[in-house]
Amino acid sequence: MVKKKKREKKLAKKLLHKYRLVVLNEDTFEEKFAFKLTRLNVFVSVGISVLVLIIFTTLLIAFTPLREYIPGYSSTKLKTQATQLLLKTDSLQRVLHQKNEYFNSIRKVLNGDVTVEEIQGDSLKPNLQPVAEVILSPSKEDSLLRQEVEQEDKYNVIDAAVDKTDFKLFPPVKGQITESYNPEENHFAVDIVTPKNTPVKAAAEGTVIFAEWTAETGYVLIIEHRYGLISVYKHNSSLAKSQGELVRKGEVVAMVGSTGELTTGPHLHFELWSNGRPVNPTDFLEFE
Repeated sequence: MVKKKKREKKLAKKLLHKYRLVVLNEDTFEEKFAFKLTRLNVFVSVGISVLVLIIFTTLLIAFTPLREYIPGYSSTKLKTQATQLLLKTDSLQRVLHQKNEYFNSIRKVLNGDVTVEEIQGDSLKPNLQPVAEVILSPSKEDSLLRQEVEQEDKYNVIDAAVDKTDFKLFPPVKGQITESYNPEENHFAVDIVTPKNTPVKAAAEGTVIFAEWTAETGYVLIIEHRYGLISVYKHNSSLAKSQGELVRKGEVVAMVGSTGELTTGPHLHFELWSNGRPVNPTDFLEFE
């Protein structure tokens, strides 16, 4: 016990023993200034200085842009750019998915894999409600007006709710129809016989979305028009347009031929699709 107290006193004496730190002029040995120090004061001063330095460095890193230069920290700008790129990627994935479905539908058209059940689904069945029988006797003026409107609407393939005053179809070729539109037998087109290398013209202005060779139908051209309308031209001997080109109504896009395994001679296999469903071209065009 006595030895322990002696050690404590000796330690306290060492810590509280005063020292004098003097700064002298090297040439004249003149005393410039002096400090009175103890070991305890030195330890306390150094500890406080280190603690202040640590706090200052932490605040400097946390609340200033300097933290961006430290490995492991990401800048706010990079985070914002990463978020924007993530949103754009998600949007592009959705657009890509829609495009893939769209091209898959076109591929079915080219391969002839479209069935009647897919076209004549429940969505096409009219939702008729029973109504009371009403007998109306139209006037002479009303009958004339009805005939005029029916004659005008004969060549309108797009929705009547759309302003279509400047949209009319142009027959791609003139000739005799050898096979008519028959969805029951998966023939969603009309076959028009014409001499070989007769110019095939665009039914309306639009963009070529497919222009390639296929084994069954030879040289095929597909044009996307306004109002959800697509026209298809098959069995051509050659194509005058390529994918991505813009075409005008009546512009030559191909030449009539007899290419492909399913051909029976020089003719044009012409299809019309409105909003993903086939329509009878003879309802809107005259080929003969």
